[in-house]
Amino acid sequence: MAKIKAAVIFGGTSQEHDLSLASAAEVIRSIPRHKYEVIALGITRKGRWLYFPGDWSEIADGSWESNPDCASAFISPDPLHRGIVVLENGEASVRRLDVVFPLLQGKNGGDGTVQGLLDMSGIPYVGCGLLASASCMDKSHTHMVLDDYGIPTADWQLITQRDISNIEGKCREIAADIPFPLVVKPANSGCSAGTSVAENMDELVKAVKIAFSNDNKVVVEQYVSGRKLEVAIFGYDSPVASDVGEILPTDRVYDPTEVRKTSGDDLIIPADIPEKTAEFVRETAVKAFKALGCKGLARVDFFLTDEGDLLLNKIGTAPGMRLNSVYPKLMAHMGTDMEELTDGLLEQAVESAEKSY
Repeated sequence: MAKIKAAVIFGGTSQEHDLSLASAAEVIRSIPRHKYEVIALGITRKGRWLYFPGDWSEIADGSWESNPDCASAFISPDPLHRGIVVLENGEASVRRLDVVFPLLQGKNGGDGTVQGLLDMSGIPYVGCGLLASASCMDKSHTHMVLDDYGIPTADWQLITQRDISNIEGKCREIAADIPFPLVVKPANSGCSAGTSVAENMDELVKAVKIAFSNDNKVVVEQYVSGRKLEVAIFGYDSPVASDVGEILPTDRVYDPTEVRKTSGDDLIIPADIPEKTAEFVRETAVKAFKALGCKGLARVDFFLTDEGDLLLNKIGTAPGMRLNSVYPKLMAHMGTDMEELTDGLLEQAVESAEKSY
């Protein structure tokens, strides 16, 4: 029987480039070779697309780009091709694909852009579609959908470019409605770049200006003190939630360039919370997943406040996929190792697409 041709797309121009490389190396290593033919398609920091025929071990440290056998390549939007176009020695050839596993985080990857390209191409792919990816990336859209579905989040307000001429006035309005301290974030960002905590009005104005340097919309949220809970969601028609994990407090500052060394290190499973609370967390995670139109996989982050309230913090539709990343660790605790996880995600992506196209 012919093997399933599965492409893994990694790298990208966002600040989470290194996380994508580390995730791709692990995913490519774990895809069952008896069932799949793996095609690696990398994107450099400058946005160049390259077909990479080398070993997965070259990906994590970035040396894949220097492989002399790399060739310019791209996903064709033409469904007649249904694959990648490779440019070598002045000639173009098409390599047809059965499924794609996009492992791009942040802007121009995990925000629906690549998902839209794959929709045009007619190639099935793992994970959320264009709208769900974009809505979960845009924190203001996430808040609006969750508010509509009655899923509690931190109090929040939005600042847009229309407010730039009166930032101080807008900040005064927000401070009158939401007490300090406040968390200020770019609305569209896959990591903590541009995020600040403001303790007073001067810090709030400065934080908003910093956030605007990273995006054209800014979300201001009430600072939440509490425990950080994590849930992994897996599935399409009937998504299931993992056991609840907890991120232990740490003084370490998030650094997207070091994330492959540290992400998930502070996770304990299961979280030390009552079973009734854990069940409510899992139910809420699945409810939010469905509300935002997600499919395939997502990491859902919660705060359990000091007062005992549960607040949804964010939904990550392109979670890190290192062995020690939060999502794979939560799935492993359920008895699903990386080989089973990658196989299951690819298989369900093809099955789901057959119902759609």
